[in-house]
Amino acid sequence: MNSDLFNIIFGMKVRQARLEAGLSLSEFAARCELSPSYVTEIERGRKYPKADKIFKMAGVLGKDYDELVSIKLAPALSHLETLLSSPLLRQFPFNEFGVEIGDLVQLFTRAPVQASALVHAALEIGRQYDMKEEHFLWAALRSYQELHDNYFPELEEAALSFRTDFHLEETFPIELARLKEILQSDFRYHIDETRLSRDPLLSAYRSVSISGPRPTLLINTVLQPRQIKFLLLRELGYLYLNLKERSATSAPDQVDSFQQVLNDFKAAYFAGAVLMPRTQILGDLQQFFHLHTWSPYRLLNMLDQYEVTPEMLLYRFSELIPQFFGIKIHFLRFHSYMRGFQLVKQLNMNQLILPGRFGMNEHYCRRWLAVRLLQELQREEAAAQPDTHPLVGVQISEFLDSQDRFLSFGFARPLSLQPGVASSVIVGFRVQDGLEQVIHFAHDPAVPTVTVHQTCERCPLTREQCTVRAAEPTIWQMEQQKAARQAALHRLKAELQP
Repeated sequence: MNSDLFNIIFGMKVRQARLEAGLSLSEFAARCELSPSYVTEIERGRKYPKADKIFKMAGVLGKDYDELVSIKLAPALSHLETLLSSPLLRQFPFNEFGVEIGDLVQLFTRAPVQASALVHAALEIGRQYDMKEEHFLWAALRSYQELHDNYFPELEEAALSFRTDFHLEETFPIELARLKEILQSDFRYHIDETRLSRDPLLSAYRSVSISGPRPTLLINTVLQPRQIKFLLLRELGYLYLNLKERSATSAPDQVDSFQQVLNDFKAAYFAGAVLMPRTQILGDLQQFFHLHTWSPYRLLNMLDQYEVTPEMLLYRFSELIPQFFGIKIHFLRFHSYMRGFQLVKQLNMNQLILPGRFGMNEHYCRRWLAVRLLQELQREEAAAQPDTHPLVGVQISEFLDSQDRFLSFGFARPLSLQPGVASSVIVGFRVQDGLEQVIHFAHDPAVPTVTVHQTCERCPLTREQCTVRAAEPTIWQMEQQKAARQAALHRLKAELQP
């Protein structure tokens, strides 16, 4: 157990004992012959006093010395002890959100039994949905991104400096051979392009980085050249930004800390910013948004102009649009499998009610653009008519219950490393006053408006009203029955009460 945890538990016990004794902080400090500021540091878990001071504090509080310094909490607080000793609490980036663990200690000690019960409930929910520590760390990263509108000037400047340092300022697109040359010559890397694709157990990795006197980057050559360029630039990002704690594989096999998650994000952001420099991509976005009619060809042209994948392009949009166009955005990535669809990546800056928040056994609304594109791709493949370009689509989604409307556009394509699996990526914007002044084609009559819901289980539309329903409206039916029971109970009370 590390010293930080000793400090936190000790501070928590001192604060709780002081409150039980009815002593103010200044009264307790005076009796212990300590300054109030030092007691505050102790209670917040920042300081651990020497033994003579602990003896004095124990006497003032009427506690035994051994009881006060023990790391064991009362049985009613066992769930707090579980949380405090968990790796997740040590890894969670409280400082990034302006919070310290000491702030949590103060909350816990105000009503420790209730706080322990709340933590127990949260842990049970996590177990029920099979949530791992990495899920919390990824959620923390998303919150961190949303807090900054997913725009990071220092990474933008680093990407521009990299282009200047390696004489890439006017190079569009960057050549694959040039990136290999930089990694090999300037950073003394060995690049292996055979091992991963030859080994069935390793072929699911996009890349593997192995440190050493001469580091090795293994690349899966089943990938498209534009994907390989991104992997090379991400590796260069770790080096150029001096990011030490990182994932060695893509996709990561193991998540050990928030710093690792954050550094992986920074390296990927850097790679996208080098491939699609801010000034150039903003100019292309400006032209695209000024179109008065929807044109998928502009998006397809950008894919080829920068030699990037749909996900790289739209994720770059999510980094720049909120900052430079003043509109919030959501980014969704879905995968299709034989058994259904899965939301695998999300960034939500405009309060979209995301399907991923619901139970894993529910069926996503088949009218969502991201799901509809995957279904269209499946039909093309079944008809043996695959297109060499990704599918492109646009729609305005209007929620049945709230009438909230979102303009979305995006792509769908098969995945290189996962036969039978396809991916769709979309970005979306809340339709409200002023959107058409930024995105001129927002009111193009050719853009379809589609009524959507969250999941099939929550949707009241009949099969006649929705021909793509994938499951019965079981949750909606239960809610209707509950509302009917409550109405009947209300009538009963009205009849029988005098």
